[in-house]
Amino acid sequence: MRGLPGRGALRCPGEEEVSKVAEDRNHEILKEIQAKMNRKLKESEIAVLEHWKGHLDRILSMKPEGVAALQLQVRKVSEMMNNRIGILKRD
Repeated sequence: MRGLPGRGALRCPGEEEVSKVAEDRNHEILKEIQAKMNRKLKESEIAVLEHWKGHLDRILSMKPEGVAALQLQVRKVSEMMNNRIGILKRD
């Protein structure tokens, strides 16, 4: 808003109320987006944990013939996790 020199800015009646309403609406939209992002992040984290828990549950249900066989299975899961981490870091 431009005003005359020395007289301050000229404002339309109700301009401050409109600005406040727009600011409140922007704040509400931001909160909605943030809540949606948090839900998506939580869903993604649950899916990842379920995936790896499935691998570990399979190892637990196995009847390994010894410690070496169990170590081999744990090593495979560890390598799978390491590969996945490498892929995610590249993106």
